[in-house]
Amino acid sequence: MKRVLSILLMTLLVVGTLAFALEPTASAQTTVTRTTVVRHRRHRRTFWQKHRDKLTVAGSTLGGAAIGGIAAGKKGAAIGSLAGAGGGALYTYKIRKRHRRHYRRY
Repeated sequence: MKRVLSILLMTLLVVGTLAFALEPTASAQTTVTRTTVVRHRRHRRTFWQKHRDKLTVAGSTLGGAAIGGIAAGKKGAAIGSLAGAGGGALYTYKIRKRHRRHYRRY
């Protein structure tokens, strides 16, 4: 008898708590919800920003070929282009990024 009574009281307690916790389904008030659309603008990178490393190496290659061509003709242009490409790649991929600080731009 005690057990049945305690189960009945606990059930009434849970049901009574749920009755106050739940919102009535038929409400006299109407609620209006508004949705706000947030649009983010993406940063569009320029051609230079997309291909900066390649353009730096290509520019140093052209500079080395021009100097070598003026100094020693075709063979000098070939040697100068190799030297320019090597120097440009060394600068671009090893030296330049060592001293850069990383600031985010939003």
